[in-house]
Amino acid sequence: MKSDDGSFFDEPTGDIPVVRSYDPRVTITGAEVAGANFDDGPLVDPTTLLPHWTDAPTGQVPIVVARESALSDDPWSAVPAPAWREGEADWVAHEDQFDASILAGAERVDDARPWEFSLDDPPLVEAAPEVPRPAVARVARTRQRAGANPLAGRAVRQGASADSVSRATATGLLLAAVVFAFFVAGPLPLTLLILVAVGLASAEAFAGFRGVGAHPATILGIVAVVTLGVAVYNKGLVAVGAVSVLLVLFGFVWYMSAPKKIDVLDGLGATIFVYVWIGVLGSYAILLISPHTFADRHGMAYLFGAVALTISNDAGALYVGRTIGRRPLYASLSPKKTVEGAIGGTLITLIVGALVLPLASPWTLRHGLEAAVALSVVVPMGDLFESMVKRTLGVKDLGRLLPGHGGLLDRIDGLLFALPTMYYLLHLLKLS
Repeated sequence: MKSDDGSFFDEPTGDIPVVRSYDPRVTITGAEVAGANFDDGPLVDPTTLLPHWTDAPTGQVPIVVARESALSDDPWSAVPAPAWREGEADWVAHEDQFDASILAGAERVDDARPWEFSLDDPPLVEAAPEVPRPAVARVARTRQRAGANPLAGRAVRQGASADSVSRATATGLLLAAVVFAFFVAGPLPLTLLILVAVGLASAEAFAGFRGVGAHPATILGIVAVVTLGVAVYNKGLVAVGAVSVLLVLFGFVWYMSAPKKIDVLDGLGATIFVYVWIGVLGSYAILLISPHTFADRHGMAYLFGAVALTISNDAGALYVGRTIGRRPLYASLSPKKTVEGAIGGTLITLIVGALVLPLASPWTLRHGLEAAVALSVVVPMGDLFESMVKRTLGVKDLGRLLPGHGGLLDRIDGLLFALPTMYYLLHLLKLS
């Protein structure tokens, strides 16, 4: 410090300076309450001020929480709170929610998304009587249009080119040769082939559900499908009930122990659906060749008849429909399937049932024709059923395993309906 005589280099004296005690309160000179200098009083309404944080709680509920019971003239209070929409079906599940499709043009299809609109398009609904509203925006609410098709605008398989038809034909011939080789090999190798086929087909179906945000128990479902096939081979149809019960019980444990909460219909519902569609229906192929079902290995001939008639119906419908098909069979599900193709497939199936099946004992001409008539009805139904599932999921194919055909499930969809039909038809005709 500078000394009294102006020197900066005096020796320290060792004295401890005394710090004066000051008032700990801080005073801001000139601070005044805002608006206090105005003659009309403060600009802030004291009734709108929040209580001091040290005051006791008043018990009042904030307007954000008590929105439903609040008495307000705010026109925005009629708009429902935001809703989380994760899957495709969420856009049509809640009729009372805000329908953003009213912002679309008059020519917009029913499945238009809220972000697909043009500001120049006219509204689809008449304007409500003018009421005082904020100038920022105006919103409207409407119910889902009655009769709207939930499948409109979904994925549709495009027309097959000549190159894709050639690939499909080559793949089909190779696949038929492999299947025929397993028929020659015997029941056990054929059973293994069926187990692999239904396992892969169920995996494709589970992948399709996961692709749209569903949460099926894929591992559990595939294990249940394969386990059902093994159990049916050894115990017959009585195994279907036992394995199904186990699937429901293990499925409950599966989703109960899931790390996050999952909708049970979104998860276990999809799992059971695929299990029944592919596992239960596909197990009838193993039931036909099981040694406990038919004597003298006649089940091999019956399964061969089901496969041959299904392939004939699919191939006939494809080539006849591609050549002369004009009228759609069921346009909303599969626009490329035609009435002419269905008739052509039926004729080819009848020819195979009358000429090919009697070559394998114990098939006869009469029984071959009866089976051909029955399968000509259910095989197209199985194909349309898979088309309906794919439309619902919004996909063209459920797999890409087979060039020109899509996935394995796309190839055996009609056979899944043909197998139980053939089994019960054999009992009806007393061929068991």
